[in-house]
This record gives sequence, structure tokens and C-alpha cells, in this order.
Amino acid sequence: MAKKPTELRASFIRFIEAQHMFFVATAAPTGRVNLSPKGMDSLKVLSPGRLVWLNLSGSGNETAAHILESDRMTLMFCAFEGMAKIIRVYGQAKTIHPRDDAWEELAGLFPAMAGARQIFDLTIDLVQVSCGTGVPLFDYQGQRGPEELEPFYAKMGPDRVMVYWRRKNQTSVDGRPTGIFDD
Repeated sequence: MAKKPTELRASFIRFIEAQHMFFVATAAPTGRVNLSPKGMDSLKVLSPGRLVWLNLSGSGNETAAHILESDRMTLMFCAFEGMAKIIRVYGQAKTIHPRDDAWEELAGLFPAMAGARQIFDLTIDLVQVSCGTGVPLFDYQGQRGPEELEPFYAKMGPDRVMVYWRRKNQTSVDGRPTGIFDD
């Protein structure tokens, strides 16, 4: 039986860094599984065994709620152009909030983006590569976030973003707390 990699090889890192989007999947021990697409300049590989991604505000906060109960996370990177390939990265994640000591160091890895609400720090325990030949080809036209998402939260300003979080981001779709506030 072939050995399954537990770290990202250099070729995997190059592939990941070339992708315009990735998917994150999490689940609490019970309830719904969450699967979300992510884009923009929101993911950094820190080492072969660790990566971080910046989570921007949205209408839900499922990933944070799930990680409070179960630290399992899967990221999937999929080629939509060029050679077919899929890389899944499995591991244990922890949530870093703007109130946490690690925030400043990790947030500095990313461009400043209004509405940034968490950083997820993933320790990798398994990497799976598959062919991806069933994935359709698409032409990349650009990111929506820099023109739509980020200005939306920038216009709100930090105080109104906090109000938005209180209204939309404190609990998951299953009613689980997200830990966005330390109260």
C-alpha cells in the first residue's frame, strides 16, 4: 500500500499557491456539514505541515462554530485550468480571533481586508492527491471580493461590522455558538 503524505511537498505547495480558490469543510459531532468556497489572497502555507487562512465576514460563521466542538478541517484545492489535479489537506485547526495574541503576527501575513474576523491555523496530518479529471475547465476572470466584499465591510466601518457580527455571526445554522465574542 502506498504511503500517504502527512506534509505538503514542494510541488503541492506550488499547486496550492497557483489556485484562485479553495474549499473548506468542517463539521461538529452532530448537525450539518459545512462546505464553503474561499478566494482572494486569504491562504498562506507557513510550512509543509501548517497553513493559515484568513476568514472574512459573511452571512454565516459555520467554520468557527464547528472548530469550537471538533478541530477537524479539510481543505480542497482543485485545478479548473491546466492539468487536472485535486489536493485535499486534512488536519486539526484552531481559531485565532482579533482579540487573541497570535492575531497580529498572523494577520500581518495577509493584505489588510475590512471584515476580517478569524484566522484558521491548520496543522496538517494527511495530504491526499487525486486526478481531478471529472472537474470541468473554467477561464479565470478575476476575484469578486476586492470589488464587492471588502468594500462592503470597509464602508460599514469597524463598529458597524461588530453590530453585523452580533446579528449574523454569533451562532451557526444549527444554533451552535461561534466564539466570535469573548462574552
